[in-house]
Amino acid sequence: MKKKPVTLITGYLGSGKTTLLNEILRQEKRRVALIVNDMGSINIDAEILKKNGAAVAQSEMYEMQNGCICCTLRDEFLAQVEKISEKDSIETVFVEASGISDPGAIAASFLAYEDDTPDTNVFLSNIVTVVDADRIYREFLTDLENYEENDPNNLKSNDITTLIVDQIEFCNVIVLNKLDLLDDQKTEQVIKVIRDFQPKAKIVKTVRGKVDIEQIVSETKFDFDMVDSSSAIQKAINSLSDTNRGFEDEYGISSFAYECRKPFSQEKFMDFVNEGFPKEIIRAKGYVWFKEKAQDVLLFEQAGRNSSVMAVAYWVAALDEATQKECLENDKELRSSWDKDFGDRMNQLVFIGKGYDKEKIIRKLDSCLA
Repeated sequence: MKKKPVTLITGYLGSGKTTLLNEILRQEKRRVALIVNDMGSINIDAEILKKNGAAVAQSEMYEMQNGCICCTLRDEFLAQVEKISEKDSIETVFVEASGISDPGAIAASFLAYEDDTPDTNVFLSNIVTVVDADRIYREFLTDLENYEENDPNNLKSNDITTLIVDQIEFCNVIVLNKLDLLDDQKTEQVIKVIRDFQPKAKIVKTVRGKVDIEQIVSETKFDFDMVDSSSAIQKAINSLSDTNRGFEDEYGISSFAYECRKPFSQEKFMDFVNEGFPKEIIRAKGYVWFKEKAQDVLLFEQAGRNSSVMAVAYWVAALDEATQKECLENDKELRSSWDKDFGDRMNQLVFIGKGYDKEKIIRKLDSCLA
C-alpha cells in the first residue's frame, strides 16, 4: 500500500487556517481525510468547513476538541492517524491544529510514531504555518524585533510572542496571509522579522488563503534537519515526556463556550462587538442568529482588532415544512438537537483569551439577547 502524505496546518489564533483549508479542498482532487483540532469545547472550525466546504462532502473528517494535539490530545491524535493509515480509500491527510499548538511538539510526536511503527502507511510531508501579516505588524512586530530567547524573563513577559515564534520557527512553508491589509513596506518589515526566526522556509504570499495547492503540499518526507533551530527541536523533544502539560497552562490561554437558543438583538450584539468587546479575548468565533434576520446562519469571527459577522447559510427551521421534514429524516444529528420552539437556531460561540472575566462576558452576552 502506498504511504499517505500528511500535511500539518498550524498558526496562531485567527491567522486563517480554516480559510486556507477550504481553499485547499476546492483544489485537491485526491481522496482526502481531515483532522480538525479546536481547543474549545465546540469544534467551530469543523462546523465552518461543513457549512462552507463543498469538497468536505467527499472527504472524511475527524474532529478533535477540548485540548491540543500537541499535548493533551496527542495519544488520541496518533490513534486517529493509525486508523486513517489503514483505509484504502484515503490518499492524503490534512491536519488543522489548534491556534495554540506547538508544531515542533506535534512533529516530534509524529516522528516517534513513525519510528515505533515502521509499517505505518502515513508520513509527515509538510508543516505549513499560516501567519496573519496584519496582526504581526500591528500587535507583535516590536516584541518580535526585540525577542531574546535566552532572556530568563522572556517567557513571563512575552509568552504569546514565544508561541508565535515557535510556530514560525518549526515549519517548512509559511503562508503569509491577509496581505491586503498592509502596504509593500510594512509587508517587507514583517517578512524581515520572520526571516530572523525562520531563514529557510518557503514564504507564500496570499490574501484570504488563496494559494496554489502545489505550493504547500508534496509527496516527500518532512525534512527535520531543515529546521535550523536546535532549541525549538529540544523543546519539542522535552514536551514528549510531559503529557500532562498543556499550552492552556504554559501560555495562560484558556477558552469557554457560550450557547443560547434565544436570538440576539442585532443592535445590542453589534454594540457589544464594536464598543464593549473585552480586550483580553484573543480570538472568538461561532454562529449566531439575530431576531431581525431569523432566516440566516451568521458566522461571527474576531481576531485581534478585526471582527466580522457574515451570513453563510439558512437555518433549517427557516425553510418550508417539506424541506424541514426531509432534512430531519436524513440527519440524525439534526434530529437529536432540534428544539420544539427554535428548531436548529442557536447562538454557539467559543471565546479564547487570557485573563478574561468569563462571568462578566456571559452577562454582557445575555444582555444582548432580544
